[in-house]
Amino acid sequence: MKLRNAVVVDGLRTAFTKGGRGKLEAVRFDDLGATLVRALLARNPKVKPTMINDFATGGDLAVGVANLAGIPAETTGFSSARQCATTQETATRLSMAIMLGEYDCGISFGAERMGRGMGGNRPPGTGRWTRREGPNPKGGQRTKLQRDMPANHFDYFSVPIPDYILDSPGASMVQSGQNVCEMYDLTREEIDAFSMRSQHKLAKAYAAGIYKDEILPVEVENPVFDKDGNWLPDQVGPMVILDTDEGLRPNTTMEGLAKLPPVQGIVSYKPGPLMITAGNSCPTNCGLTVQLIMSEEMALKLGVEFLARVIGWGNGGVKQQIMGVGPVVSTPMALKHAGLEIDQIDRIEFNEAFACQVIASLREFKITEEKVNVNGGSVGIGHPISATGNRLWMTVCKELKRSNKRYGMATQCVGSGQGMTVIFENPDAPK
Repeated sequence: MKLRNAVVVDGLRTAFTKGGRGKLEAVRFDDLGATLVRALLARNPKVKPTMINDFATGGDLAVGVANLAGIPAETTGFSSARQCATTQETATRLSMAIMLGEYDCGISFGAERMGRGMGGNRPPGTGRWTRREGPNPKGGQRTKLQRDMPANHFDYFSVPIPDYILDSPGASMVQSGQNVCEMYDLTREEIDAFSMRSQHKLAKAYAAGIYKDEILPVEVENPVFDKDGNWLPDQVGPMVILDTDEGLRPNTTMEGLAKLPPVQGIVSYKPGPLMITAGNSCPTNCGLTVQLIMSEEMALKLGVEFLARVIGWGNGGVKQQIMGVGPVVSTPMALKHAGLEIDQIDRIEFNEAFACQVIASLREFKITEEKVNVNGGSVGIGHPISATGNRLWMTVCKELKRSNKRYGMATQCVGSGQGMTVIFENPDAPK
């Protein structure tokens, strides 16, 4: 079977807002999602709704978006879930189908409405789990195989996982960040400094208008909250324009970051200093993203300009307690699939769930920060779980085109102990 090229044509997103307390709190996500899809197609008028063969959705809030956007009833669709990499998964699955010749064109859509915290929600109205629901009490039991480092650990990692982390219970995402700090002997100053640089790069990119091509300004209701920060659904706020990520902090300083307390609930099993704060990790967010993906064959036939080809991907697993360094395993897999070495990659969009995970992963890749998140990252942009994958793709592919660089990479950790990495090529860039 002869494989074809799949290409990323374009992508759009909303600005990302604070989870549970931002400007997207009062908005219907299916309506806003349809607005986003229609805007994407309006920007690419040669692509008609009847040309969309498959509509892939990530996130429970994506239901009905294709219908509201005017996509024909005959268009097939599917949903997928890979936690933090959900829309990397939907976009990759569309790309695979296109490469195999199943069809020519698809849309990857993601939506996420996160609350103030992270984790599973209890059944509505009950406030507690019943005996047939919730976490299984046996879920924390592990066999020796599940507990121990895998035999190929040192094929990817330069340092062992400390026994006290291997023996620790399953970790929240925030706790896994603390574990990574301890595994790599990172300091609070290192991770705060990375976060400050990320915020400053993001502010510089906003000032240069770089995100105007990525963020669709939308009119939304400014929600009304009570004194405790709870949304009051019976009160209607004024309409405002949302066009800026709410996590942007252009005046971030090391002094300000140093004053922030550690996130509640994390522990050090050493024991040692607690290092994960609201300033050196991503916030909880709401947001929507959409991408248009097609065969290069179709793009050339229609005369549609595209951003980049999809040329490789990889998924890798790690212990759940060190979830943040999943990209250390997935990235070599993706590079092997693409036939490239890490030093050939010109631009890397690395999801900053936690600053520490990026620092540790770059240490294992033996590369510097120079090519990474050149326009800021998720510490400021945000990380709405089911929408982030699309954001990483569009951000790095647009940057490849803007900077005339050849190879790009989108990579991220995944909540259950995984990493996902995808490689792109800008064929118009010099070889």
